[in-house]
Amino acid sequence: MDFDVLIIGAGLVGASLACTLEKVVMDQGLRLALVETHDLSQPRDIPPSFDARASALSWGTCCTYEQLGLWPDLIGQAAAITDVHISDKGSFGGARLRAFDEGVPALGYVVKNNVLGDVLLNRLRGFQKRGAMTIFSPDKVESLSPVTGGMKVQLGNSAVSASLVVLADGGRSGLMDQLGIGFEQRDYHQHGVIANIALDRPHNGMAWERFAGKGPMALLPLTADSQFEHQMGLVWTVPDEEIDHIDSLADDYFLALLQKRFGYRAGRFLAVGKRDRYPLTMRIAKEQVRPGLVILGNAAHAIHPVAGQGYNLSIRDTVALADNISISLERKIPVGDLGRLQEYWQQQLSDQSVTSRFCDGLVNLFSRTDSMSTLARNLGLVTFDYCHPVKSRFTRKAMGL
Repeated sequence: MDFDVLIIGAGLVGASLACTLEKVVMDQGLRLALVETHDLSQPRDIPPSFDARASALSWGTCCTYEQLGLWPDLIGQAAAITDVHISDKGSFGGARLRAFDEGVPALGYVVKNNVLGDVLLNRLRGFQKRGAMTIFSPDKVESLSPVTGGMKVQLGNSAVSASLVVLADGGRSGLMDQLGIGFEQRDYHQHGVIANIALDRPHNGMAWERFAGKGPMALLPLTADSQFEHQMGLVWTVPDEEIDHIDSLADDYFLALLQKRFGYRAGRFLAVGKRDRYPLTMRIAKEQVRPGLVILGNAAHAIHPVAGQGYNLSIRDTVALADNISISLERKIPVGDLGRLQEYWQQQLSDQSVTSRFCDGLVNLFSRTDSMSTLARNLGLVTFDYCHPVKSRFTRKAMGL
């Protein structure tokens, strides 16, 4: 094989895996390569600050980036989540998760995706300059073919082979269709509306999970910029029958409807940035491992954003896969060995199942508007808030611990 591991896709998950494998390259001689359709040597387009999308990183994900030496470059541009307020609009139920109660400075942090991407890519470029990794960029994988001992990878102008190919391109390339890997999919008949919101008061590290109408609304703390001092990231779950109407609203009317649905607990909404919409589904790959192949990130599992767990689940998969690769090398077993890859998948199966079922259950529970469901939901929130051992276990699970 030309390489031990070849990663397809230099998005946040693929780049994180490459950074996680850096120690394995330096200590154990792993031969690592990465393929990316975009030219990684060129500066990327930077979105307007108020329009920049962000990701909520759990405490566990932040610890992973700290262990990789990446966190010092992120912390200065990250907004801490010190509290999470969960409530049901117009009802008595509510709960609050506090970092102080768990003995940590934050439950997690919110980092703009372009900032996180640049920090990861800067590490990869340094990695490449030292000759520790081969990067094919810009290049495209035309096809993947199983061969003895691994996979043959046909690129745009050349062909290489690898003992293990990690498909981390988000499932958008068509390679999974080519390989005949299907999905188990559930359509929620909802859309996610994402935008940044300017407020009239500081967020003070508070994240809001507000259940109003037919879907949850989340506000995540963001860092300030030169345009607006107080900003939060909105993730609004909207039923399919409402999405076209909401999407067509002018900004003033959009903010007015958002304020009416959410209420004033977080303050007054003053401005909204660029709005994006996308259909919400739960999609799980029917196969995540084959001989010489691992599916990672959104290509492996895309879950509802209600609890902000999708990316953090992918990072936990990434750390587990890197450990699996390292142990295979120690045992002098090919890193693409199916038995070893099945051990990785079995290790992560419980985490993936629990996380996806948890998010799915929240959607079902908080999308119901009948009086009995609302009463049961609010009694549950009150009980949860006062049952500290249960709340602590829940909080630490959400933190990725």
